[in-house]
Amino acid sequence: MSIPLIDLKTQYKSIKDEVLAAINSVLESGEYILGRNVAALESAVAELCGVKHGIGVASGTDALLLSLSALGIGPGDEVITTPYTFFSTAEVISKVGATPVFADIDPLTYNLDPDQAAKRITPRTRAIIPVHLFGQMADLDPLLELAREYRLAIIEDACQAIGARYKGHRAGSLGHTACFSFYPTKNLGGYGDGGMVVTNDIEIAARLRLLRVHGSRTRYHHSIHGYNSRLDEIQAAVLRVKLKHLDRWNRQRQARAALYDRLLSGSGIVTPHVEPWNESVYHLYVVRSPQRDQLKARLSGAGIGSGVYYPLPLHLQEVYKGLGYRTGDLPEAERASRETLALPLGPDLSEETVRLIVKTLLGN
Repeated sequence: MSIPLIDLKTQYKSIKDEVLAAINSVLESGEYILGRNVAALESAVAELCGVKHGIGVASGTDALLLSLSALGIGPGDEVITTPYTFFSTAEVISKVGATPVFADIDPLTYNLDPDQAAKRITPRTRAIIPVHLFGQMADLDPLLELAREYRLAIIEDACQAIGARYKGHRAGSLGHTACFSFYPTKNLGGYGDGGMVVTNDIEIAARLRLLRVHGSRTRYHHSIHGYNSRLDEIQAAVLRVKLKHLDRWNRQRQARAALYDRLLSGSGIVTPHVEPWNESVYHLYVVRSPQRDQLKARLSGAGIGSGVYYPLPLHLQEVYKGLGYRTGDLPEAERASRETLALPLGPDLSEETVRLIVKTLLGN
């Protein structure tokens, strides 16, 4: 038996003909850089989010990096974010010369705790980057209130949450910018790297478009220092095919997550907590237990994949030793890193397979 944590092959087989036709269309067009597929995907994702502008870039990391650059954040500035996320969320803050400031997480949702974020605001704070972790949006209303009070920017790291909702609002619709990743394992994933920034601000959108092409409006004429960060035309064509299936795939993820919830009820293993005002798209189905490592070993021994997201919180990473954080400073993030485990999940995962995974997990 072999059950992968994320099964990309089965999904591909279900849309193979559509995907190959889309790729072939690009190859026959000879239009490979910022062509019609990129423009169409930008419009479609912006419409999905309920915003005016989409700007395709080379990765989710670049989406965050260019957002900070477009907002003028740099040396001397501080940006508050969560320590319990993928490294790129903090890395981009450092790359623009600003300082990441870590605030602890909500122990139930694992998202940035607004009260903890409020305690980290200083005169140097310029922005907050909440991460919509594992497919559930962060609690944005109090963060947006902080942003208004202290004149801060909100950059939604929505890389794991395309299609999710918060109080009826789609991920990507509430921040000054929002960032998506099209990494292959995401709910909407390409066959390589890709990303997008969405925004309602026409000036920010224009600056993002300038930044992604070396700061050039006219070829070989450059008004600012930019980047080479363009969403690939072939990836955009693939993503346009997949976008048509996204809502159905997300519903299937939700159905499998609900089955996991029922089967694990009363087991002592903590299942994902979704706030009543949220709709999670379950990028990952993450449980927690003080016996995490033993559970992972049990699954592995039966040929069942699982994943630890994330084994070391960002404030304790070697690269951030200079910031002065110590073990115990952000206890909820540290405890989550010791106890959380992602179980297999995807739109093509069968009910029978979920039952087998749970049976193995519980040692039955």
